[in-house]
Amino acid sequence: MQFGKVEDPSLINFSLPADAPETKEIWSKPAKNAFEAYVGCAKWNKADLKGFYPKGTKDELTYYATQFNCIELNATFYNLPSSAQVSSWKDKTPDGFKFFPKITNTVSHYRRLIDVKEPVTLFCDAISHFEEKLGMVFLQLHDNFKPKDFDRLKTFVEDFPKVIPLAIEVRNEEWFTHKAVADELYQLFKKHHVSNVLVDTAGRRDMMHMKLSTPVAFIRYVGANHESDYSRLDEWVERITLWKEAGLEKLYFFVHQNVELASPLLSAYFIQKLNKAVGTSLHIPVMATQNPTLF
Repeated sequence: MQFGKVEDPSLINFSLPADAPETKEIWSKPAKNAFEAYVGCAKWNKADLKGFYPKGTKDELTYYATQFNCIELNATFYNLPSSAQVSSWKDKTPDGFKFFPKITNTVSHYRRLIDVKEPVTLFCDAISHFEEKLGMVFLQLHDNFKPKDFDRLKTFVEDFPKVIPLAIEVRNEEWFTHKAVADELYQLFKKHHVSNVLVDTAGRRDMMHMKLSTPVAFIRYVGANHESDYSRLDEWVERITLWKEAGLEKLYFFVHQNVELASPLLSAYFIQKLNKAVGTSLHIPVMATQNPTLF
C-alpha cells in the first residue's frame, strides 16, 4: 500500500493523537456484548506475502484463513464479484472467519457517488452471499473527493441498505481541517451508524482524527517497512486497551505495508501483544519463512 508513503519514516511523529471529544460520546454505555477483535491483512496473494505460505500451498485463501480470522478484501474494489465467486470464497474459510470487502471503484472513483443505485445493488447482492461471514463493507473515497460534494455522500449513506454494516474512509484533507465540515460528517455517520475509518499512515497524519462514530474501531494500519512499525503497534495496543475498558465493542484492524511481505509478521506481533493486553485469544500467525527480510 503506497498511500501516505514517505522517503524517510524516521522524520515522522507517529504518536497517536488524543481521542476526539466526540469519541467520548460513544462510551456513554458499557458494551452489551463481549468484545470482538478481528485482525488481518489486505490480501492473500502469495506473490505479495512472500515467506508466509508453506512451500506447495495450492489454495492461498484456504491457508490464509487457518492463520487469520479476517481479510480486508480489496479485490472487490477492482472487480465486482459474482455471487458464485463470493460463495466460493466463503466456503474456503472456517466458521468465525469474516470478510471486509471494499465497495467497487465504479461507485467511489468512476461515478463518484452519482447515479450509483444499480452498482450498489449489484455489489450488495453479491457480497450478501458471504452470509454470516460478512463483517463490514467499506467505502473508500478518492483523495480529490471534497466536502463540496457532501450531498452526494449524504444521499449515499441515507440510501445504503441498513442491513449491511458500513464504514467510510474519506481522504481529502478538507474533511479534517475544517471543523464545520468535520462536525457535519461525524453527525451524518453517527446518525446512520456508519463507522468512521481511521488510517494510520506516515504521510497523512491528518487522517488520524481519532473520532469514532460507533462503538466499532475500523483501523487501516500502514507500516513503513521501518523499525518504528513495532513501537507504533505497541501504542495502538495501549489505546485499544483503553477503548475496550471504556466500551469498545468491536475492533477491525488491518495491517498493510508499503512492501506487503512483512504484513503477516507485523500482524503476528500485534496479535500477540493484543492477546496479552485485553485477554483475547486470537491465533498468532506463523511465517513459513521464519526470518523474512523486513526492512
